[in-house]
Amino acid sequence: MPQPNTVERTRIEIKTDLTQPTDYSVIYVNDEMTTFDFVMSSLLEVFSYSISDADIMTHTIHDQGHAVVAVLPYEMAEQKTLEVLTLAKLSGYPLVVKVEPV
Repeated sequence: MPQPNTVERTRIEIKTDLTQPTDYSVIYVNDEMTTFDFVMSSLLEVFSYSISDADIMTHTIHDQGHAVVAVLPYEMAEQKTLEVLTLAKLSGYPLVVKVEPV
């Protein structure tokens, strides 16, 4: 039979050694079907590029065949990639966007 007025204590240890999420590159791959206008608009809409930066990045993708458009934690990189691919599909473009570890 338990004794009255006994107190049970539990020690809680808080861990503060959190690790920073690993970053991933979002990479656009050039193709001959997806228009400059679509690539620019996706950079503006999904990645919040300025008009001049979107123009420069679109030309870089075209000239080099691919380019890293953002470096983000994995979940954000995946989400933005899905947003762009959905927009591309709805617009009839075969744009390829890859996510790779930095």
